[in-house]
Amino acid sequence: MSARLMGYVSASNTPTITVLSQNFSVDYLVIAGGGGGPTNSGAGGGGAGGMRCTVTGTGGSGSLESSQLVALGLNFNMQIGAGGAATANGSNSVASFTTTITATGGGTGGSPVSNGTAGGSGGGGSGDGGLGGAASPSGQGFAGGNGAPANTRGGGGGGAGGAGVAANSTTSGAGGAGRATDISGASVTYATGGTSNFTSVATAGAANTGNGGFSGSGGGTGAGGSGVIILRYPDTYTITIGAGLTGTESAASGGYKRATLTAGSGNVSWS
Repeated sequence: MSARLMGYVSASNTPTITVLSQNFSVDYLVIAGGGGGPTNSGAGGGGAGGMRCTVTGTGGSGSLESSQLVALGLNFNMQIGAGGAATANGSNSVASFTTTITATGGGTGGSPVSNGTAGGSGGGGSGDGGLGGAASPSGQGFAGGNGAPANTRGGGGGGAGGAGVAANSTTSGAGGAGRATDISGASVTYATGGTSNFTSVATAGAANTGNGGFSGSGGGTGAGGSGVIILRYPDTYTITIGAGLTGTESAASGGYKRATLTAGSGNVSWS
């Protein structure tokens, strides 16, 4: 924690110090919405939303990100990405500090006979030769798995912790592994890739996980899971969550408070 100070001498020659602002560090988890898994046989699983984090683990194979320095009383805009519908990419989540932290929505699974799309993690390719989508930009997740080259089984969507599994002639591809972080005070895994379900209905990713949607053989909903932003900061400060955002602040624990933002777009500030 640091303070910026300004000093001047008054008419009585008594030095006066005015505190202009107080700065402190905020750790973050920013998870984008997961990509959708199409609702027809042989489709690829949805890619997980991009994961960017300063604590324990982050998406892709890169190093942990750096905490952000904030000042009391200033507004910082936050945007929580929605999960993608069955045939759509997830939406980005954005935390706008001095540096803007953007987690990219997950790619959708390919269907029919098409490639998965690129995203924070890529969607799985459809059966009969669809290729897995790339993780783009890099450093937030992994690519989707390829569909079987001469078979209708699709590949799994990529996850924050691993690539989607390629399908073969007898087995559809599983989703790539998610990645755990304990920024909330407990270890929780986020951004798991969606699996390609060959014989069962499509299923949606859970809310506020960024998980990719599971594709299916017809029916159900393969929507990706919505994203989330978690902010961790010293427990001497209190956050204000502005209009347009849904979220809560935790009690102090281990020297920190945490704000969990689960939907919407708006400003936060600290006092």
